[in-house]
Amino acid sequence: MMKKSLVINWKNESLATAIDYPSQLEEGERYPLIIICHGFIGSKVGVDRLFVKAAQEFNKEQSIVLRFDLAGCGESSGEYGKTGLHDFIDQLATVIEFASKNIMQIDRNQITLLGHSLGGATAVLTAVMDKRIKRLVLWSAAALPYKDIRRIVGKEKVRLLKHESEIDYLGYSLTKPFFDSLVGYEPLQTAVQYTGNVLIVHGTGDEDLPVQYAKEYARAFSQRQMGRVTSYEIAGANHTISNGEHFSELMRTTIKWLNEEVKAQQNQNVSA
Repeated sequence: MMKKSLVINWKNESLATAIDYPSQLEEGERYPLIIICHGFIGSKVGVDRLFVKAAQEFNKEQSIVLRFDLAGCGESSGEYGKTGLHDFIDQLATVIEFASKNIMQIDRNQITLLGHSLGGATAVLTAVMDKRIKRLVLWSAAALPYKDIRRIVGKEKVRLLKHESEIDYLGYSLTKPFFDSLVGYEPLQTAVQYTGNVLIVHGTGDEDLPVQYAKEYARAFSQRQMGRVTSYEIAGANHTISNGEHFSELMRTTIKWLNEEVKAQQNQNVSA
């Protein structure tokens, strides 16, 4: 595997980015691209190296993977708690634009957006606005951004924002505008606007976001006129799919689905 580290500029911030390539790249060949969007106060590495390990597995299947840190997370510049969900969407859109223009080896008809946790909600909200996103993968996705993050941080802590300018959560200073930004978004309602195919994976042992969200997302996506939805639950898996067997099941499920999608798209292109 080959990894390239770089920064993508967003407004006045530098988004730390890693592009993971398959070990063998054929000259002139074009490869599927998977863009990974991490969740709340996460990073492109992922808890217990979730995204690093996932990228390695995707590389074995001849996909290129782009991972990045949202502003104020990981190695990126900025203050996370002073941004908001609208900024996350804008940053992800900036990354998609960069990738489609600057990664020469990708097949631009084979771009997948993969979002985990709050990154899942961000991915849904971004994909509906960008026709380049041909398919969507949601791992342990948030469905009610404000309620979900308020529950994780603690309702009492969030209530303090009425009297204080910011609250501390694991060293991140979260402001009232950060929480206010989460209120206006309803990815479950927005999901019906996405026309591509979708894979939803959620663990039944998720301690942060209920597995019920997988069913709710599947119901929302199934109401569309276009695009198929596949939903899969991993028995006992936690929010970050940290257990080895659960991770293997996650990757088997995701890779099988992606390979079938890529093959179907290629056949469609041939017949067209």
